[in-house]
Amino acid sequence: MPNAPYAHPGRTGAGGFPRLRVMRVITRMNIGGPAVQVSALVRGLDPVRFDHRLFTGNVGPGEADHLQERAPDIPVRRIPALGRAVRPTDDVRGLYELARAMRRFRPHIVHTHTAKAGALGRSAAVLARVPVRVHTFHGHLLHGYFSPARTRVVVGAERALAALSDRLVAVGGRVRDDLVAAGVGRAAQYAVVPPGTALLPAPERAEARRLLGLPQDGPVVAYVGRITGIKRPDRFLAVAREVRRAVPEALFVMCGEGELTPGPAAIAELGGALRLLGWRADVETVYAAADLVLLTSDNEGMPVSLIEAGLAGLPAVATDVGSVAEVVLDGKTGLLAAPSHTALARHTVRLLQDEGLRREMGSRARELNALRFGAQRLVADTEDLYTSIAVARGWWPASLSER
Repeated sequence: MPNAPYAHPGRTGAGGFPRLRVMRVITRMNIGGPAVQVSALVRGLDPVRFDHRLFTGNVGPGEADHLQERAPDIPVRRIPALGRAVRPTDDVRGLYELARAMRRFRPHIVHTHTAKAGALGRSAAVLARVPVRVHTFHGHLLHGYFSPARTRVVVGAERALAALSDRLVAVGGRVRDDLVAAGVGRAAQYAVVPPGTALLPAPERAEARRLLGLPQDGPVVAYVGRITGIKRPDRFLAVAREVRRAVPEALFVMCGEGELTPGPAAIAELGGALRLLGWRADVETVYAAADLVLLTSDNEGMPVSLIEAGLAGLPAVATDVGSVAEVVLDGKTGLLAAPSHTALARHTVRLLQDEGLRREMGSRARELNALRFGAQRLVADTEDLYTSIAVARGWWPASLSER
């Protein structure tokens, strides 16, 4: 039996079947959707059935560390060479360190997240002869990130890595379909597992605005996320300028940081109507202070910021890219538009001027997102995926897949 060495005596769960060892690898735990999902899984997977370990690199300059800001309770094993930067010497070292860690831990499953960890982690798993390799696409790099020539290289690499993978996970149906159409894996390899998260209790609106130094009166439009090229902060500013012509009292806030954080000139151009909050651990306070959220990206997976906004009872105005439409139900929990600042501004003005519609959409978003995107659902879906693998491999009895 080629997989027998992975069923160590003494490492059994309830019922006498082996406790499944899962090694989770992510490039870095910077604040963002992938880190939120990984945190939920580390906290939520049943320790009786799973021996679960997280391996990650360090965040880069100017990035906020999710582990420090929001998840100091999560145990982690650091591999510094996993960091975001692509450096051949560091990457070879990272590959070696991951393979060595796998030989020590002897996981049944290596589950990777984000592109660099996906490349090094799956390659190391092949070298270490790990039985099962799983990778999650939290989005994709098929457009909006690189030049056409470099995109072809990236797609070629992902196709090769998909051939080394037993299962592929996509956060949304649109993300999966885009990848399959690009030849990255086969449809049968994929499982769609949407994100899941929860918000901490938020202060009342007035208190939230006081904590953030915002005026008590007037509408507030919030952006939450990295302030980087693919997110199109320039489009966000263009929307703000246009909205202010119709709703001059509107205030725009950006919660996050990045290389394209607006400077003094952009703030001055908006006449003080733009506030930069930086990274905040209490993101629930930002949502509590806002009237709606605005997302202006050229490409997305399934944005956790929109899920969080819905959980906070806020409608969204967003570009209809990636799997955004699987979070924001157009006309029901928010309004979607093409990647155009004019269309986004028109939707934003409509919601700011119609409090009844805004409240109705926000209430519906809270109800639907709690059902569709809770952390418990994410954990349950992931446990089901691992259980199906363990049963298919003969590690666990078939009866477990019926629970």
